[in-house]
Amino acid sequence: EVLTLLVLMYPLLQGLALHLYSAVTGSYIPGTHSIAFVNCLNEQIARDIARAIMDKKLAAYVNILPKSSALYFWKGELEESTEILLLVKTRTSKIGELSNYVRSIHPFEIPEIISLPIDQGNPLYLKWIDDNVPRD
Repeated sequence: EVLTLLVLMYPLLQGLALHLYSAVTGSYIPGTHSIAFVNCLNEQIARDIARAIMDKKLAAYVNILPKSSALYFWKGELEESTEILLLVKTRTSKIGELSNYVRSIHPFEIPEIISLPIDQGNPLYLKWIDDNVPRD
């Protein structure tokens, strides 16, 4: 029973140990922050979604990248369009909430909302993200 309990608690204990180590040493825990990619139909929609994300404090920073060409399959047909891409910098712990919120306000039936963890970066910038995105 004790062994089973230890196995089940290992991920929690490992996470706590990493956070304690990070607090003591000041080192960064890879994956604590993420960049989310959100596609938008046009610049106005991109600005509206970016502002809504910021108003909800779901991100510390959002880049709005200029038009890019996109090719994709939609309902079995090859489509081509132009899109605006948002790069959203946030805590990894906020990705689920961010995704749910963007889906609730996005005009696309299935908006692109994907994220990648940040492995390393400028420690001062990553702390700045922490300072501007509230914990859960």
